[in-house]
Amino acid sequence: MLIRRSALISETLGSISPFDGITIFVAWLSCITASLFFLPNAQGIVGGSLAVLMIAIAFVDARRFIIPDELTAAAMALGFLHAALQASGSIVEALANAALRGAILAFAFLTLRILYRRLRGRDGIGLGDVKLAGVAGVWVDWWVLPAVIEVAALAALAVYAVRYLWGRRPVQPMRLPFGLFLAPAIWFGWLLGSAAVSIPSLDFLQ
Repeated sequence: MLIRRSALISETLGSISPFDGITIFVAWLSCITASLFFLPNAQGIVGGSLAVLMIAIAFVDARRFIIPDELTAAAMALGFLHAALQASGSIVEALANAALRGAILAFAFLTLRILYRRLRGRDGIGLGDVKLAGVAGVWVDWWVLPAVIEVAALAALAVYAVRYLWGRRPVQPMRLPFGLFLAPAIWFGWLLGSAAVSIPSLDFLQ
């Protein structure tokens, strides 16, 4: 399974067109620069690494409708490292709080997945989205999490509306990879929370 998933990631990334490659590179460079601008330290480096993983997840999910566990696990591990680096007191407490946020958000998404399937008879979000929600909880503070989910949901709805109104109305429900929207929103939420903490003039955001 691990070898097959790794091959899938390699195949997907290997099929990138020149335009897509330039777009991804510019996105990576912009996100890494923003991360280091607001946090020119180890936290900024870890945040830049998160950006690389989130963009990779968004691209793979957009192409294959799957979120590779390897990328999710790497983002989760980086999230706990970030929690430890960010801890002002007990590292154990910081790690426990991050794990609690991740577990609660993942459980909320899993509950939504189960309810949607029972009501509609088909999956609305995948297990990959559930795991990615756990990553969001580990990385992002409580006060930023609603904004992360809202940004991802509104972006997905906007794309759905545009495809529905401007394209041909499909007989079957349109598939939309939610990871394409949630992954970048996680990095944005982390950046927003980090900027509010590191820049005194942005304290009003908290």
